[in-house]
Amino acid sequence: MKILAGEPRPFGASFDGEGTNFALFSAHATAVELCLYDPAGEHEIARLSLPERTHDIWHGYVPGVRPGTCYGYRVHGRFEPHAGHRFNPHKLLLDPYAPRLAGRFSWHEAHFAYPRSDSAQDLAFDTRDNAAWVPKAVVCERSDWCNNALTPLVPWRKAVIYETHVRGFTLRHPEVPEALRGTFAGLSQPAVISYLKALGITTVELLPVHAFIDEYHLFEKGLGNYWGYNTLSFFAPHPAYLGGNDPDEFRQMVDRFHQAGLEVILDVVFNHSCEGNHLGPTLSFRGIDNLSYYQLLPGDRRFYVNDTGCGNTLNIRHPRVMQLVTDSLRYWAGNMGVDGFRFDLATVFGRTEHGFDSAATFFQVVSQDPLLSSCKLIAEPWDVGPGGYQLGRFPAHWSEWNDRYRDTVRRYWRGDSGQLPELARRLHGSGDIFEHAGRRPRASINFLTSHDGFTLRDLVSYNRRHNEANGEDNNDGHRENFSDNQGVEGPSDDPAVETLRRRLQRNLLATLAVSQGVPMLLAGDERGRTQHGNNNAYCQDNGLNWVDWEDGDGSAAELVAFTRRLLDLRRQFPVLQAYEYRHRPNDPHDDGIQWLNGEGRLMRDEHWHEHRNQLLGYLLTEKPDPRTGESRCLLVIFNAAREEHSFTLPAIATPGWRLVVDTADPDAGSGMDAPCLLAPVTVMLAPCSMQILTNCTIEDTHPTAPPSP
Repeated sequence: MKILAGEPRPFGASFDGEGTNFALFSAHATAVELCLYDPAGEHEIARLSLPERTHDIWHGYVPGVRPGTCYGYRVHGRFEPHAGHRFNPHKLLLDPYAPRLAGRFSWHEAHFAYPRSDSAQDLAFDTRDNAAWVPKAVVCERSDWCNNALTPLVPWRKAVIYETHVRGFTLRHPEVPEALRGTFAGLSQPAVISYLKALGITTVELLPVHAFIDEYHLFEKGLGNYWGYNTLSFFAPHPAYLGGNDPDEFRQMVDRFHQAGLEVILDVVFNHSCEGNHLGPTLSFRGIDNLSYYQLLPGDRRFYVNDTGCGNTLNIRHPRVMQLVTDSLRYWAGNMGVDGFRFDLATVFGRTEHGFDSAATFFQVVSQDPLLSSCKLIAEPWDVGPGGYQLGRFPAHWSEWNDRYRDTVRRYWRGDSGQLPELARRLHGSGDIFEHAGRRPRASINFLTSHDGFTLRDLVSYNRRHNEANGEDNNDGHRENFSDNQGVEGPSDDPAVETLRRRLQRNLLATLAVSQGVPMLLAGDERGRTQHGNNNAYCQDNGLNWVDWEDGDGSAAELVAFTRRLLDLRRQFPVLQAYEYRHRPNDPHDDGIQWLNGEGRLMRDEHWHEHRNQLLGYLLTEKPDPRTGESRCLLVIFNAAREEHSFTLPAIATPGWRLVVDTADPDAGSGMDAPCLLAPVTVMLAPCSMQILTNCTIEDTHPTAPPSP
């Protein structure tokens, strides 16, 4: 084969109908070899030196190389770890821009650029070839771009997010063909889409789908990385999620979701890579240009900045690394059609030499990009680096996972004292955190559980984490979960304990549904899924993580039906879909929020300081209908006390109040025959329960008032 000069753009492998152009960035390499393989990626058929270098981009054009050809790189340069250089041409490296992979990764000692038995470890140079155990990049046809992300399917205020895992959601699904379970095609089966739509979901957030590998320490223990936060390639879909080996399978899944009116958001991991710390393998970035791609300690560049807790941190401030990240985002939004991204450990993107800055270059690049700025952008607003907790400080067009919401609601329903002021702030959309920067309630992604931590069922069933299966002596995972086991750790045959646990799950789901902001539900929580107390199940690719679709006692169906009712209620009442923060509760021309005490009167300052009080009324009033002059009201009553409490319904609703949800009785209010309660009237709330009422309509007949207790 012959190789011509080619062009420095675009990065990666680009087929033009007659041959393929290859372009790779490396500022410190002395030479780059292109290794071509047969379509199976097993036999090397040519090794060619890239002949040109333009602004640190090595490039060459090979006539006759067509789609389906596999390739990798060998990059020459200095091996001086203390200076930050770890070049080793004995290691075959993956193209960072590869959209498709051939072959599977398997762990082997040859992946390490040093002999692990050497006392000096990574300071020694290893000459073993790793080509037999790494996937190869594949030359692909140029795919057409779409513009789905330019026209969001769902306004933020109407969004209901469902966080799920491609493999775990369908692996046991009886209506998904067995051959498709655990794949993109399986996730987009009609039965799955129908379930999500019926539940009331608008937006599906997928745990990482970029190609990833298992960490070496998990491999040694016989475990694997289930969650996927260990990225190998930022462009290629994870091969195990493809039924075949065609990336278009992902795009087809997105198209099916869009046809059903559902959005797709990807959880993306651009803060670190799978190459780990200075003792990790050499698979791609480390061997291409370690000094450029990673943040290294200034005093000794042998070691890596570890703001992620995963061994390394990508050097997002380097122009080419930032370009890699934004090119990847554009690829998934443009070529693959996704609607948004949730950024893992997103503080990394705003950390500068002077600390976190919401005007950091990465945020500005995204904000001016016509495609990316129109996507839904969600930050996990923390990492383990200095000044890592940045909730509320991201740019205006971003939303953020709100752990303050999570912890407050958990503590309230656990029965902690003094929680009412904090609970009210979280129900209000956390304006105390976000509004100061002119942001809207949609900035707050409200969640009770996520992939990381207890499931909803475990939150009310365990006081302690039970992570022994992870092989870390139960030292991993969150220590403080604000959970409560109701007197029995784990499974219980006590009917009273089981009744209380189910009620608390309904309480938590109902609180999520009536809160201002964007609700996020963890897949399986609506079915009572348990991980048996494991709150860090990242390495458990088994029944501990897979959604169980069986329902022997009917409890899953009951909770699913209750969740549907809650999300339907949220959809029916725009007052729960706040576009802006409400601060004028007494304005008759505006909708607002009022906080009521047990007597049905407005809360006064002294009421908020009654630390033992766990009763609160949350009254939301919509703007009057211009045709009738009438307003719809929604009254939510919270009682976290372990005893029943009375609450006086205020004489605000006309002609009275009708119960729509009672978490102590999941069937109450499910029909339209609930009586109209003429206010003022006193109702009783069971211990640890919620009631949601709305004002009766004129059509409601036979109003009745129950006797006061």
